[in-house]
Amino acid sequence: MLLALFAGCICGLVVPHLGIDPSYFKPLGDIFINLIKMLVVPLVFATLVAGAAAVGDVSRLGKIAIKSLIYYTVTTVFAVSIGLIVANILQPGSGVEISQNASNTISVAPPSLLSVFMGIIPTNPVKSMTDGNMLQIIFFAVFLGVAISSLGSKHNHIHQFFDSLAEAMLKLTSMVMMYAPIGVFGLLTYTVGTYGAEVLLPLLKLIMVMFVACIIHICIIYLPCIKYSGVPLKKFFKELTSTILVAFSSASSAAALSSNLQSVQRLGASRPVSSFLIPLGNTINMDGTAIYMGVCSIFAATFFGIDLTFDKQILIVIIAMLASVGTMGVPGAGVIMISMVFTQVGIPLEAIALIAGIDRVLDMMRTTLNVLGDATGALTVSKAENDMHPIQE
Repeated sequence: MLLALFAGCICGLVVPHLGIDPSYFKPLGDIFINLIKMLVVPLVFATLVAGAAAVGDVSRLGKIAIKSLIYYTVTTVFAVSIGLIVANILQPGSGVEISQNASNTISVAPPSLLSVFMGIIPTNPVKSMTDGNMLQIIFFAVFLGVAISSLGSKHNHIHQFFDSLAEAMLKLTSMVMMYAPIGVFGLLTYTVGTYGAEVLLPLLKLIMVMFVACIIHICIIYLPCIKYSGVPLKKFFKELTSTILVAFSSASSAAALSSNLQSVQRLGASRPVSSFLIPLGNTINMDGTAIYMGVCSIFAATFFGIDLTFDKQILIVIIAMLASVGTMGVPGAGVIMISMVFTQVGIPLEAIALIAGIDRVLDMMRTTLNVLGDATGALTVSKAENDMHPIQE
């Protein structure tokens, strides 16, 4: 995977100079993404049903849900705060000269919180699976698992069916991951070859500030949580290497979901907790996006000469926390969230166009942090539930 990552970067820099269209390599990555997407819905559904049936106690499921939401809320607040602090210190927008032509900028109105929560309940579970609506799938799977558990021991064969189906999907995931290096190579070659140094260099400072903020968040928030869970840091990052590379190269949390679920279970996270928390976090955990909002807000404000006062920066923190719920399950949530922030604090929406050229690179970083946050959360909540299992070698 690492070799494929570096080879893709090098190939992406070279192929344009050889007159080769980088898009020729895109199908290699698209095949990988499609294979992963093929697995996500049946894997999440089977593991959640099996996990909820194994827990049995509805009150315990409620405790897991509450602890998960507390973890996501707290880490999101810290994430956007870290993004704002680092950006205030390093000032990524100072000295940047780039065209302000933003005729294609689009502002997307976010859905209301009420419509989001009402939309969690599926009217047709089969359609939810077809559409890949993860929140509705989670809702139905948890309820079905609880119902199976309440049937008693004479219906254990139903539980065993979903348990076996989950094992089969995890095995299928392992088979698909054998193709991962080729997919990563194709994705990176296309990304680097398409965007290139010409787009990246003018905004290199913004990229570096985003990177620094992500590293600080990992050190301050995730490392203590990992230590609390009792998992050695070296073992954690070694086990999550393939998941991190998939998330980074694909810029898709969904692409890394199955690998992430397997990894945290091998690290000792309980199946009921990880089966609930990883799919939920894949949908609503946005630590990386929260940092992105903080950094890009300061960048845009500096570029346009706008003074973001302390009260406006506090408002950004609040919006980020609420938007992580208000935009969950909505495609292009990052754009919706940043539009909300810019509108509320008086930053021109034209600023979105300034970062559009490097958004793919920023998306790779924020997706990687989101996935790491899911893994850390699964271990943290498992520990809080006293349900950690021995680490698999």
